[in-house]
Amino acid sequence: MRIPTGIEGFDDLVQGGFLSDRVYVLSGPPGSGKTTFGVQFLAQGAALGEVGLYVTLLECPQNIINDMSNYAMNVPTLIKMQKLLFADLGPRMEYGYMDEINEFVTTDYNLGKSSTESEAPSPSIVFKEIAAYVSEYDVKRLVIDSVSAIRFTSKDLSLQEKEMSRFIRNLKKLGCTTVILSEMTDPTAYSTEQFAAHGVIFMHNFLYDKTMTRAIQVIKMRGTRHDCNMHNVSFTEKGLKVEGYLE
Repeated sequence: MRIPTGIEGFDDLVQGGFLSDRVYVLSGPPGSGKTTFGVQFLAQGAALGEVGLYVTLLECPQNIINDMSNYAMNVPTLIKMQKLLFADLGPRMEYGYMDEINEFVTTDYNLGKSSTESEAPSPSIVFKEIAAYVSEYDVKRLVIDSVSAIRFTSKDLSLQEKEMSRFIRNLKKLGCTTVILSEMTDPTAYSTEQFAAHGVIFMHNFLYDKTMTRAIQVIKMRGTRHDCNMHNVSFTEKGLKVEGYLE
């Protein structure tokens, strides 16, 4: 079964969409469109009646909601219908923060009871919180932003790799289609989560012929014939749009 992403032009590159109940990693530098891709993916599912959950480990959920509300995705309406959920599972930076955004963010599984105000949550804690949300709200689409926030919770590099591998393996058992956002500083250096995921997509944002250019590239897509070439990406009023080959 193919899951339409809602990204215009992207599904044509991957035989009509993602395979259901699989884990995909979306990597890219700042400003490449990762957050927009993630919310667009969830909004598409919500419009089809599928509950989507956006888990933020770095950014304030309200900022994401405000930014994405500028697109024609009906984000505020989908939130009110409880088809689009936002959960803040990152470290708490200030007192009263969760109370202020309670109208928009579900808070039943507050990490504050298991971590200090400034402590970064571990992969195992984050997974347990996500699993609880998925079970209670019957989540079908999941976006995690971003995996970098939990990758460095251990100073032991070998333990980091082990924990990330376990994290991805357990996500595969949740019964929802998952997109993990990941920062990318070196396109030639692959991480554990990229090897473990069913699919890997790169978002590019670079200077090309004296012009800043955004592009998308499908690096890996198990069980799917896919186009590996770089395609131009533009931002429209509906979100991201994938266009022709980058020449």
